[in-house]
Amino acid sequence: MNKLKLFIAGFLLIGIACKESDKSPDVSKNAPVVIDNIAVQRIDSTLKSFVDSGNIAGVSALIYEKDKEVYYNAFGYADREAKKPMDRNTIVQIYSMTKPITGTALMTLFEDKAFELDDPVSKYAPEFADMKVYEGEDTSGNPILADPKRPMTIRDLTRHTAGFGRNADIPGLGKMIKEADALNRNNTLVQMAEKMGETPLYFHPGEQWEYGPCVDVQAFMVERISGQPYGEYVRENVLDPLGMEETRYYVPEEDRGRFSAMYFRNDQGELNQLPDEEAKSDYFNHWPLTRGGSGLTSTLDNYMRFALMMVNEGTLDSVTILTPETVKLMSANHLDESIEKRSFLPSKGQVGFGIDFAVRLRPPVSTEENNGVVGEFFWDGAASTLFWVDPVNKITAVLFVQLFPYDQIGLHKSFRDAVYGPIKEVQL
Repeated sequence: MNKLKLFIAGFLLIGIACKESDKSPDVSKNAPVVIDNIAVQRIDSTLKSFVDSGNIAGVSALIYEKDKEVYYNAFGYADREAKKPMDRNTIVQIYSMTKPITGTALMTLFEDKAFELDDPVSKYAPEFADMKVYEGEDTSGNPILADPKRPMTIRDLTRHTAGFGRNADIPGLGKMIKEADALNRNNTLVQMAEKMGETPLYFHPGEQWEYGPCVDVQAFMVERISGQPYGEYVRENVLDPLGMEETRYYVPEEDRGRFSAMYFRNDQGELNQLPDEEAKSDYFNHWPLTRGGSGLTSTLDNYMRFALMMVNEGTLDSVTILTPETVKLMSANHLDESIEKRSFLPSKGQVGFGIDFAVRLRPPVSTEENNGVVGEFFWDGAASTLFWVDPVNKITAVLFVQLFPYDQIGLHKSFRDAVYGPIKEVQL
């Protein structure tokens, strides 16, 4: 009888153990607390110092750890001249932090099996069927054009390897890009695609990483594949389900009092406010072009909802935007080591690139590098905004500031060091 009881008890224990082993391990539960009282003081001191030094007019930050708010503060002014404080509800221009939202909209269609990542873009968009690659000029000044070595794929769009050039100063090609003016806000996404399809590529698809209009083409692909205007699709399938009503392309008049001013720091370190008609005109009118690569405004709490959805593997408050498998696909490195030309990407640290995110592959190798945890994925914006998702510690961080040129004052590096603690010297 005792043997029978022992057998039954053992059988039950094995069953329980098997059930537990089926669950994915949650490393975040066992991770030590990162944002403790010392870290809070460190972050406060760091952000305040940038305002006190006159390098920025105002800054705010919001951090969650293990689904709980562990830090919020704001320093300085959203509008220094009007003495309007930076606030939790301040609306800012997030520029390229629009990109991960566009990528998320695209990947909802991927989950619907509407396309495969390695499908040629031209399968859905004949506008890109006959593209050529620019290879210089002949002795008469005419462009030398070659056929691409392979077709541009949707994966290329998601990792910035499609071949598009973006700079008007590229010898020869730059003039053609400028004349095409594909990203003119009076173009529709279809007109943008037509103009881009007629402009030669800067390099053969898949051969280098070059930041540019790839995510604007992703928005066009969403529109083309879904059959729905991109602005409506992203609103219905990403923003509204997440409760991100204040993440918008257009800021209505009643909310413009919360819209932060934009500042430019010159070479002498002087901070000057840009005129609203120059800095905010994109958001005061309904323009035909709904860009995927920039153009959204947001608030701290609104953008945090997007980050929290990502750290929770696609679900927030019982609303599922993506499956865990898709989030893992987006936050995995898609850049092969053979892609050696990577423009400014190495300045972000020991990173590769996933689907509209930089992805940290290795710890910092020097104290000068950006701090972060292996497995983190992140991106930033032209006006020096920043966010990241740290799945190891289950941390999400959003930093808002409105500063041009992009972070030449080391704000991101200092903020990261304040969150995680200064990088220790690497022992070789």
